Amino acid sequence: MLLRHIRYFLAVAEQGNFTRAAEVLHVSQPTLSQQIKQLEETLQVALFDRSGRRVQLTDAGQAWMRYARLALQDLDAGKQAIQDVATLARGNLRLAMTPTFTSYLIGPLVDGFFRRYPGITLNIREMTQDKMEALLCDDQLDLGIAFEPVHSADITATRLFTERLQLMVGKEHHLAHRHVALGLSEVQQLPLVLLNGDFATRHYVDEYCQQHAIHPQVAMEANAINAIVEIVRHGQLATILPQAIARNNPLLLPVELSVPMPERHAVVLQRQEGYRSAASQAFIKILHELELEMY
Repeated sequence: MLLRHIRYFLAVAEQGNFTRAAEVLHVSQPTLSQQIKQLEETLQVALFDRSGRRVQLTDAGQAWMRYARLALQDLDAGKQAIQDVATLARGNLRLAMTPTFTSYLIGPLVDGFFRRYPGITLNIREMTQDKMEALLCDDQLDLGIAFEPVHSADITATRLFTERLQLMVGKEHHLAHRHVALGLSEVQQLPLVLLNGDFATRHYVDEYCQQHAIHPQVAMEANAINAIVEIVRHGQLATILPQAIARNNPLLLPVELSVPMPERHAVVLQRQEGYRSAASQAFIKILHELELEMY
């Protein structure tokens, strides 16, 4: 059974005449009659009584017409849904990001996307990059935001912006108003609160310290950036986090280092051969626009 069978059936039922129905459908009468015959053969029942001057529905035809109309309505609604998705009037986007981004990127990013596409439902998850890549490969995510390097050969990465880590303190810290770069020996004597080893940021910090033979005083570890921000704001511990966090928080002050922390490249991740939905493409465009504003 094809969609045209349903349309042809309803046209004949409404017109009560094969000739008029054929004119409405812009097909020949023999073609219309043949299609109706095919439909009746498929359903194994006569749908029309052709014995009188006016074609009338049989009891079976009356019973089937209700379902034919409902099916056509659902198909038309489905066509409209496809159009809505293509025009971003509605849809879904499954997004994941590593934890550091949720502290400064997610707010303006989601706000910018929602203002333009309020009909798109965002499903946002925070996770490690390894898990993110695995879910992308299994088509359980549409996009991921993380850092180079990418570990899976099935994932493609597009650079967004370059980020540098920064030593930062609260306003009451003794280094709050220092105007001279901090030397490596001084960094080693500084009590720190850092993210724990579950975070990529901590690995960058540890690599920096190893490269420069620094043995940091890690006074405290945490698994939440917001907790570290609050600890630093109200106490005498320093931390190392992305520069953007200090820029977006006036109660955190950056401290210049004589040997700057290394840069890292933020990337948007997608499955190599995955389908690129209109919502995904629109989201990436907003990501690049936000990059220009922030960096």
